[in-house]
This record gives sequence, structure tokens and C-alpha cells, in this order.
Amino acid sequence: MLDLACRTAWGAADVLLKHYQSPMEVREKVDGPVTAADLDADRYILETLKADCGEETFAYLSEETLGGNERFTRPLVWVIDPLDGTRDFIDGTGEFAVHIALVEAGQPILGAVAWPVRKRVYAARLGAGAFVEDPEGQRLPLRVNPVDTLEGCRTIVSRTHRDWRLDALLAKIPKASQIVRGGLGCKLCSIAGGEAEIYIGLSGKTAPRDWDLAAPQIVLSEAGGRVSRFDGTPLSYNREDTNLWGGLIATNGITHDRWSALLPGVLEEVEKS
Repeated sequence: MLDLACRTAWGAADVLLKHYQSPMEVREKVDGPVTAADLDADRYILETLKADCGEETFAYLSEETLGGNERFTRPLVWVIDPLDGTRDFIDGTGEFAVHIALVEAGQPILGAVAWPVRKRVYAARLGAGAFVEDPEGQRLPLRVNPVDTLEGCRTIVSRTHRDWRLDALLAKIPKASQIVRGGLGCKLCSIAGGEAEIYIGLSGKTAPRDWDLAAPQIVLSEAGGRVSRFDGTPLSYNREDTNLWGGLIATNGITHDRWSALLPGVLEEVEKS
């Protein structure tokens, strides 16, 4: 199944690149923009997975096609984001990705994240570690950077999804440096590859959803990192509400418990100011 996810992610990346930096029609949704690239990649992924897996055992949950209640009755659910980082895709930053995860009992058991402009797929299976794959099929192990102090952590932050609370919180925490990056998948895969050590996200009018995090989470977790709510509570997927409200952190794992102990108090201080 992981090979299928990787092949499908590569194919969807090709679909996106055909649209990239071409004239595009952008339609606004409640939670952000959508383009023909989103829809074409979504169609490709669903057709590819359904041709191989069918719909008797597997259900499908996608950003562009939410599907029906069958996702609550079937044991395995493909959770798909055909274009994570649509705004970065439109703006031409190169920091967008394809997410494909397989979820069982609320947790991802495998996932693939394609970063089309980098020509890389980051992938993992539960208990088997994470790797990054190049277009020739060569796979190299992924491992987080073992920084063990909060002061030594490089913080990776969103280019667009930020508000005054997050900026104020970031100003109050220890960090070695601050890196700006686009899509959530690109951020978490950057941590998995040792390019940063912590990502902090706060929901506002909107929140990340299952398809934003399921695939990147298993890649980062299998590379040695962790993803949770601010207080350390693990995430759960394929619930009725696919929004992941509140504060979220993704780290190199080593520093995770210390960040979980620190951040709720810092956020409370910020919100009182």
C-alpha cells in the first residue's frame, strides 16, 4: 500500500506541475482558494486509488470531495489533500505538496507527501521508519535533527496563516532562528528531514483539517518527531468534525514534552495581554 501511495503522489505531483505558473482561474471557498489544479489532482488520486483498492473495504476522505458516511463504517480510509498550500501554489513560492494517508482506527498507518518542485516524495509506514524518494526511485532514510534544547530549535512558521496571537507567542519563546515556509506538509517534512525542529500552529476562523496533517504526521513521527495539541494530547482523524481546532505543535520529538509544558502558559499570557 505504501508503494501505491508513493506512485499516486508522484502522479499527482505531475498533474500539479502541468498547471504550475500557468494562467489559472482561482475560486474562493470559505476556507481558502481552489484552482483547477486542486480538482484535477483530486480526480487523479481518487481514480488511481479506487482502481487499486475499490470501495468495499476502503473509504475516501478528500479536501475537494468530502465523501459520505461510508468513511465511518469502513475499516480503512484514504485521507487526501490534492494540493496542500494552494495559496503558495498561486503565488509561485514552490512550497506546496500532495498528501495521501491511509487511516485506521483514527490514526495514520502510512502516508506519502510529494513536494513537486523539490521532486521528492516523503513517505512512511507505521513502525517501519520514514524515507525520502527521488524520481529515480532511490530511497534515503529520514531522521530528525537531535537538537535537545529549546534554545537550539529552529522554528518553522507559516507564510500566510498567521495572526497577532501567533506572532506574539513566537516573540516570547526561545529559538535559534525562524524559518518561513508555505504548505503544512512542506513544514513537517522539513522537520522530518532535519531542516527545523518545531512548528507551532494556532487555529483562528479556520483550522487545519484531517487531510492537512494525516500524511505529514506519520512521516514526521516515523522520522523520530511528534505531532500533538499544545498540551501533548495526540490527534485523532476521521471524526465527524474534520477540523483540528486549537494549538498544534510538531517537533523533533526530543524537545516535545518541554514545548508542551511551556506553550499553553505562554499562549494564556498572550491572550490576556
